[in-house]
Amino acid sequence: MPMKPGRELTHRQMRRLFFTTLVRQLRVIWPIVSGVVLVMIGCGLAIWRIEDWRLDEALYFTFVTGLTIGYGDFTPKHISARILSLVIGFAGIVLTGIVAAVTVKALN
Repeated sequence: MPMKPGRELTHRQMRRLFFTTLVRQLRVIWPIVSGVVLVMIGCGLAIWRIEDWRLDEALYFTFVTGLTIGYGDFTPKHISARILSLVIGFAGIVLTGIVAAVTVKALN
């Protein structure tokens, strides 16, 4: 929305404009974001079966790895689970990049 010269936006108007634009952008890329999250969860469920962890441990591992935090309290032992961990890590990097890009776009 173009602004008339000499007219300043209040903080409340700027915040409302930012969140409106952010929601609009998220609706456009929602299929991509949900696909990336589903890949991460699917890999986490596969690791759950391979490593014989509890389900909450596997999902915890998935999101700690996907957010590239990596505490190290859970580490996969099987080679197939380690490969899936790499997929989770790359998917997390993509997800972080998408969120950052949408936020920057909403700020413009």
